[in-house]
Amino acid sequence: MDAAFTAEQDEIRRTLRELLAKRSGPGDVRSAVRTADGYDETLWRQLAQDLGLPGLALPQEYGGVGCGLAELAVACEETGRALLPSPLIATAALAAPLIAALGTEAQRTALLPRIAAGRLTATLAVPGGSLATALGLTGDPTGGAWAGGGRAGGIQARPVGGAEGWRLYGEAAQVLDGHSAGLLLVAAHTGGFPRSRTLLFLVRPDTAAGIVRTRRTSLDETRPLARIELRDTEAELLGADDTVDVVDALAPAGRGAAALLAAQAVGAAASALERTVEYVKTREQFGRAIGSFQAVKHRLADLYVRVQAARSAAYYAAWDPAAGGLALAQALEALRITTAEAVQLHGGIGFTWEHETHLYFKRAAADELLFGPVHRLRDRAAEQAGLFAPPHGQPSASSAFATPGPAGQVAV
Repeated sequence: MDAAFTAEQDEIRRTLRELLAKRSGPGDVRSAVRTADGYDETLWRQLAQDLGLPGLALPQEYGGVGCGLAELAVACEETGRALLPSPLIATAALAAPLIAALGTEAQRTALLPRIAAGRLTATLAVPGGSLATALGLTGDPTGGAWAGGGRAGGIQARPVGGAEGWRLYGEAAQVLDGHSAGLLLVAAHTGGFPRSRTLLFLVRPDTAAGIVRTRRTSLDETRPLARIELRDTEAELLGADDTVDVVDALAPAGRGAAALLAAQAVGAAASALERTVEYVKTREQFGRAIGSFQAVKHRLADLYVRVQAARSAAYYAAWDPAAGGLALAQALEALRITTAEAVQLHGGIGFTWEHETHLYFKRAAADELLFGPVHRLRDRAAEQAGLFAPPHGQPSASSAFATPGPAGQVAV
């Protein structure tokens, strides 16, 4: 395995870093999140059309660039450094891989080129605030308990005659970029409780009736969440028939998404650390810069080692997505600790809500709520690896969390 970055990957990094340094500073981020879409649509079109960002990992036959997960991870790390508000994760990490894996040839041909060109954004909607469980990151998705299990609650699907396809009824409370996405991939149950199964459906909010999308107030405004209400909403089955095993497709997509999220978290942590290093060079105490104190140097050195270790884990996961869950756990932990230290080392100004350090601190807290927590990511990885097999007849440690309560960012 050659761990060195290629010339193409270095060029992706350099181009993105230069562009985002000009177009996505802390002031630009605060302005973008207050728009109706929650991101700078002009900048997104530039990233999509000029740099091919959402199509980096899509095949060339569907309008993509034809690169791999590693190139997309490089892009995600740079967007994480700038805390860029964009539909990149929802579209390229969650929706596009599922369409490519499960969609019919007609669906892939109709949707993927538009996604690659930036003309269509998409997201994955699962009920109950259970995105991490649905993706197999913090629990076993088999059986579909995270989607309602065929009982009351969740989202239910029923077939209708003729060319009308399917109708959906239910609610997904916390959907990433759900208020602005042009296409929703909705996980729903069908068949009733005895024979229930989870399927994925395509819902086009611009044309479908009976859908209400409400943007929610979230802890991290750079990752907007929405409540999706479906009331007898027209939907199209993703795939050729209703015998497809959705769980088998969600788990690989979850591992890839975890690698990309880990890279994004590493980018945010590295940026927070760099900003802190620059600040301690100028902040004076007792007549000298606090960065000259040995205790401060030790704290920053520890953070540097932690961030670099997380970075190595993230790129290993981009090469081997099976390690995605562990890489995400390490990256989220590094981001949480680094941003907490950044607030401390910025002193009084670091505690003011308006300071840019809090943008990174809120990203750390919200990401762990939405995609973690860290201990459950590690517990799931250990369970899959068989490291701590429980005594015969006793449940595993993670089984206590098989049906999690509402999770995710703080939302009202």
